[in-house]
Amino acid sequence: MDFTDYFPVWGKLTPIQQKRILGAVMTRTVKKGTVIHNGSMDCTGLLLVKSGQLRAFILSEEGREITIYRLFDRDMCLFSASCMLRSIQFDVTIEAEKDTELWVIPAEVYQGIMEESAPVANYTNELMAARFSDVMWLIEQIMWKSLDKRVAAFLLEESAIEGSRELKLTHEAIANHLGSHREVITRMLRYFQSEGLVRLSRGRITILDEKKLEALQE
Repeated sequence: MDFTDYFPVWGKLTPIQQKRILGAVMTRTVKKGTVIHNGSMDCTGLLLVKSGQLRAFILSEEGREITIYRLFDRDMCLFSASCMLRSIQFDVTIEAEKDTELWVIPAEVYQGIMEESAPVANYTNELMAARFSDVMWLIEQIMWKSLDKRVAAFLLEESAIEGSRELKLTHEAIANHLGSHREVITRMLRYFQSEGLVRLSRGRITILDEKKLEALQE
């Protein structure tokens, strides 16, 4: 499987456009923890994930992180091409959550093709709408859902991603995803443990009662 199999609208490009994009696309392999894109001053290009997992997050004025979305196999990231999205008023950082293989499409090449190709423009607009929907969902969660519900939902999501009830997670990592403080997350997890929902150990959280967590998050 190569780039042409992963690019969503490859078959709708003209041969000239295909040649142009293949001549510009770059392959990268990044280790877990690598920051790939760092805010609006960094125009990395569009990221297309071949394998692995990326996290897009923003920083509060106090320096707290909060995850706005995650990227998996075949997912495309537009916010890493900040020079193409001049109306965006917040800085997005992209970090590898796992060792990741990806392709980087230079922003100027993609933008040129998007201006010529209606299918690429339509795909880009749909992707942008989906990402803003993710952001609006996040705002709704922060404003209207209590932290215990958000922590429960996060643990269930992480369990589904990893395919396991035993999660290699620190309290700091959960706080960074949810825009909270480590101490607050620790208190919440200890409460979950006292209720028999999870078991805590160093660097690990084991889900003991998935049904109760599901009921809690609703």
